[in-house]
Amino acid sequence: MIVSVDAPDLAVFLFVLALRLFVPLGILRYPLPAILASLVIDAADQTIFQRMTDIDLEELNYQGYDKALDIYYLTIAYIATFRNWKSGTAIAVAAALWYYRLVGVALFELTEWRPLLIIFPNTFEYFFIFMAVVRLRWDTDRLSNRQIIGAAAAIWIFIKLPQEYWIHIAQLDTTDVMKEQLFGVEATDSWGTAFSNRPLVLVVLVVAVVGLFALLAQFWSRLPPADHPLTFDADRLPGPEPVDPLLPRRWNEGLGEKLVLTTLVTVIFANALGDTPATTLEIAVGVGLVVSGNALLTQFVRRFDAAWSTTLRAFATTLLVNVAILIAYRIVAPSDDEDPFYATAFFLLLLSLIIALFDRYRPPKPYAETEIVTSTVTSTVTLA
Repeated sequence: MIVSVDAPDLAVFLFVLALRLFVPLGILRYPLPAILASLVIDAADQTIFQRMTDIDLEELNYQGYDKALDIYYLTIAYIATFRNWKSGTAIAVAAALWYYRLVGVALFELTEWRPLLIIFPNTFEYFFIFMAVVRLRWDTDRLSNRQIIGAAAAIWIFIKLPQEYWIHIAQLDTTDVMKEQLFGVEATDSWGTAFSNRPLVLVVLVVAVVGLFALLAQFWSRLPPADHPLTFDADRLPGPEPVDPLLPRRWNEGLGEKLVLTTLVTVIFANALGDTPATTLEIAVGVGLVVSGNALLTQFVRRFDAAWSTTLRAFATTLLVNVAILIAYRIVAPSDDEDPFYATAFFLLLLSLIIALFDRYRPPKPYAETEIVTSTVTSTVTLA
C-alpha cells in the first residue's frame, strides 16, 4: 500500500521502524535490555506517531505492521535461546510456548476470531524475560525441571491470561481506564489535569509503587548467593558451547522445524500486512520451496569457509542464494499477477534473516564430513 507522507513525518516513521527492526537484533547478545527496549518501543511507537506526525495510522495499516513486528522480535528471542541457554528443559519449554503462540496468531490472522488470542497467550515472551533475569546472577542449571515448568505455568495463569483478556477481549486501554476510573477525567485530558483532579489517588499510587519495590528488595535479599557478577552480556554468562559456523552438517538438518517456523511467521506477516495477493497455501508452498532450496544449495556453498565465518556473512550468503532461487522461479513460472516489489523484497529479507540466524545458532549434530558429502550427493541425485 502506497501512502503519501510528508518528508518530516516520513523521517520519524523510518526512524521508529529502524528501531523496531534493529534493536531486536541485540537480543542475541544482550537479551534482557534488548527485549525490554523492544517492548518499550512497541508500546510507544503509536504515541510517537500521533504526537509528532500527521500520519494516518489506519490508512497506513500500522496495526498490521505492529503485530508483524512483534512476531519479528519474538522470533529473534526464540533463536537467542539456542545461542545462550544451556538448560535443555528451558529451551524445550520455550519452544513449546513459542510455537503454541505462533499457531494461535496464525489462526487469528486467518479467522480474525479474537478469543484465539487468549486461548493461545504470549507466555513465551515473559518466560524469556524470566530466564534472562535469572541468568543475570545465577547459573540456570540450579533450576530443576519442576521449577522451570512451574515458572512457565505461573506466568501463563497469573500474568498472561489476565493481560490477554484485558488487551484483546475487553480491548481496554490502561491509560484510559486509569484516567477515567481512578482520576475521574476524560481519556483525552492530560495527566496534569488528571493528577490535579484527584491528587490523593496519585499519592496512593506512589506509595503502592514504593511498597512494591520494598517487597522486591526483601525478596531479592533472600535469594541464594549469586554464581557470577551481574552482567547483561550473554557472552559473559554460563551458556552452551559456541556453535562453530564452519562445522559440517547435513543439508536437511533441522529442516522440519525451520519450515514450520518460517512458514508460520511468513503467513502471519502476509496476513497482517495485507500486501500480497497470494493465498495462504501459495505462501506456504513458496516458503517451503525457498527454505528447502536454500538448505540444499547452501550445503555446497559451505565449502567456502569465508561465507560462514560470521553471522553477517552468513546472512549475506543466505540472501544471495534466496535471490537466485527467486529469479529461477520467476523464469520457470512467470506470472502476470506478481507481488509488489517492496513486499517481495521485505519477505525475502525476513526469510533470509530467520534462516541465517536459525542455521547459525541451532546446535548441529556431530556428523563426519564424508557422511555429509555422501548424503548431499545422494539427496541431489534423488531430487534430480
